[in-house]
Parts: sequence; C-alpha cells; structure tokens
Amino acid sequence: MQKKKILLKIGSNTLTKETDQISRGKIEDIGRQIAALKDSYDIIIVSSGAIAAAKQFVKLEHNGAEINVKQALAAIGQPHLMRIYQENFRELGLFTSQCLLSYSDFENPIAKANIKNTINVLVANNVIPIINENDTVAADEIQFGDNDKLAALTAALLQVDLLIVATNTDGIYTKVSIENNDPKTITSVSGLENLRQEISSVKSSHGTGGMHSKIEAATIAQNVGIETWIVNGLKDNFLIDALNGIGNHTKIKS
Repeated sequence: MQKKKILLKIGSNTLTKETDQISRGKIEDIGRQIAALKDSYDIIIVSSGAIAAAKQFVKLEHNGAEINVKQALAAIGQPHLMRIYQENFRELGLFTSQCLLSYSDFENPIAKANIKNTINVLVANNVIPIINENDTVAADEIQFGDNDKLAALTAALLQVDLLIVATNTDGIYTKVSIENNDPKTITSVSGLENLRQEISSVKSSHGTGGMHSKIEAATIAQNVGIETWIVNGLKDNFLIDALNGIGNHTKIKS
C-alpha cells in the first residue's frame, strides 16, 4: 500500500505551548505521533520556532532595524531548534534533516526541481525533512506569515495528499461565537470567501500568522487540489486524533 504524504506545519505558539521557550515535551509529542503513523504516512515538517529558540539563550542589543535583529535571532536559534528535534526524534528511532528555503527558490525552476528531488530522496529513505525559511537571506515569513505560505508552497510543489496547519485554536471559529466568548469551530468549508468573512485580524502572541495567513495558505493548496486542515497543536496527540476524526478542527476542502 502506498503511503499518503502529509505536510505538517507547526507554528511557534504550538512549539512553545504559548510560553517563552521551546517545549521539548511538545516536540516529543510530535515525534511520538510520527513514529506511530510512519507505516501509513510520510510526514514532512515545516517548522517555525528559530527566533523563540534563540530568545532562551540571548538578548540582542542593536540600534538598527528590528527585522535585522530578528534575522540574527533566527540564525542563532535555528541550530538549537534542530538540535532539540534531532535529540527527541532520535530517541524514537526517527532521523531528521534540515532544509532551509526562501521564496525566491519557488520562482526558480531549477531550484524548485532540486527542492523536490532532495525531499523525495529524504522521504524515500525514511528521513524526516524539517523545513524553515532561510531567515538570514529572506525576511518575508518573519514579517508576514509564520511559515504558513512557505508550507503551502512546499505542499503544492511536493503534491502532498494533505496540508495540516497546527496552531493554538481548535481550527477557525465563527466570528459570532468569538464575540460571544463561546468559540465554535467551523468544521468543514470549501468556499474561502465566506471563511474570510469569519476571521478576525488578531495575531497570536509568538507567531506572526493569525488566521489570515492560514486562509491564504489554504488558497494556495486548494488551487492545486490539496485539502487543508487547521488543528489545535497544543493538544497532545493532535495529529493522530485529527486523522481519526477526533476533536474539533477545520477542514478546508480542495
């Protein structure tokens, strides 16, 4: 039986469990689920969290542009983030690899082919690609999207079966339910224009995404026939539960 391919995007708020540092427990939870699913699914990860990882170790002083400080923090934090993934996943018998990409790569046919071929070789050899934006040369995701768009572009390039975006809510809530302080999840939707009317412009505390960037990511995926799920990554076992239809999450149909 051919395994299905999932692109799992993990935001900063999920990785920190909404604290000020990367949660080893959450990364272990993710690894444990991947280990349990590996006979049925190939999982490629797009992971934020480099800046959050750096903030555990350093506080940079600089009188220049804030974006340059964030790029420097990303350069410091990326090796730490990968080390945490590597250590936790290795204990579960999982091997990891790092892939740093930038948007210009997706505009270059040769670069796109190289990305696809490299990741396919990694996946075929049971090595988990962990993708992040190359923040020292590109700043788009730092400013605008917490890797949501990067995940969607990668999902489209690899022609995955499913894009799962792990965030800090039970999917997308109706606007009315949020206003009434009783959040209710939109469980399934195909028309993205109606969905855009439901979302607020509030961004999460660590990440730069908010729901707008997740809708834009789902649009990219939908255009190439890929379904997007938005799930609550703060919950233990969130990936397995979503695949088994347990709990509330939003499915954006292709």
